[in-house]
Amino acid sequence: MQSGISPSEFSPIVQEFVSYKSAIQGCSQKTVSEYLFDLRTFFRYLLAKERGIDPASEEFTQIDVREIDLERLGRIRTEQIYDFLFYANQERGNRWSARARKLSALRALYKYLVNRRHYLPNNPTADIDSPKPQKSLPKVLSLEEALNLLSTVENDKESKYRVRDYAILTLFLNCGMRVSELVGINLNDIDSELRSIRVTGKGSKERVVYLNDACKSALSAYLVERRGMQNARLTGNPLFVSRLEQRMSVKTVQAMVYKYLRMAGLEAKHYSVHKLRHTAATLMYQSGNVDVRVLKDILGHEQLNTTQIYTHIGNRDIEAAMTQNPLAKIKK
Repeated sequence: MQSGISPSEFSPIVQEFVSYKSAIQGCSQKTVSEYLFDLRTFFRYLLAKERGIDPASEEFTQIDVREIDLERLGRIRTEQIYDFLFYANQERGNRWSARARKLSALRALYKYLVNRRHYLPNNPTADIDSPKPQKSLPKVLSLEEALNLLSTVENDKESKYRVRDYAILTLFLNCGMRVSELVGINLNDIDSELRSIRVTGKGSKERVVYLNDACKSALSAYLVERRGMQNARLTGNPLFVSRLEQRMSVKTVQAMVYKYLRMAGLEAKHYSVHKLRHTAATLMYQSGNVDVRVLKDILGHEQLNTTQIYTHIGNRDIEAAMTQNPLAKIKK
């Protein structure tokens, strides 16, 4: 999430759009913050061009964008958006995904202004193609690295939170849940027989994640400790509790994961919390013979093509096909 950005930094019409995305469409705070961040960058770029301000200067970051009101939004042309996307690519070094996100924010704003509210007659984003994806395979831990990471946590006898952290990493590596989903779990989301957990994913959509034996064992051990944490300071009913006796935050979980990646000697490979989700998906597909449509539901993906990237990682069918070439056994 982009921190330090508020709807009050924008004109009333943009604030109205943000309220619509939050209250009516149910977008998460993270999604709304990303919209605001990208819209602010675009508005600052427009105003900097008008005023002769260098976009690389400190002055650029101080531009007040509240003057971009409905009338100004109605005067924005498609060419200006193309110019902004070129700037994002050439000057800011944004990859295709970051540029696509910026265009998505502008599309959402104009869809609201033109199609939903009919404030404006024309949509300048209508004929702009999305940046072409640069396909890359997700970076994942090998089975040996995943086992090493779990072993590192298990052997960290100096940590008071070893049992909790082991349970968290076990859920990441087995269930492939997002970090935001994990920190949102409450005790009453867990099946009484530890068969499943109810998680809330993107767009506030709930799904059931079923637990294997490893998850059941790790959670059982942690729940013994968790039962002793009920006190006046603990608000709500969170599953995972921080040292401050509050629900663990995304940043706290991320810091814990990075700590153990360092201890396991995996820091140099630039793994992250989200890479554990990729790892779970990859291991399930490659080692568990999981159908990609089932994997889609496990991960909570909206579209099947999002999940299909895991079918290209070390595909055993392709490897087997290579061995069938009649020239495969010809050696010098």
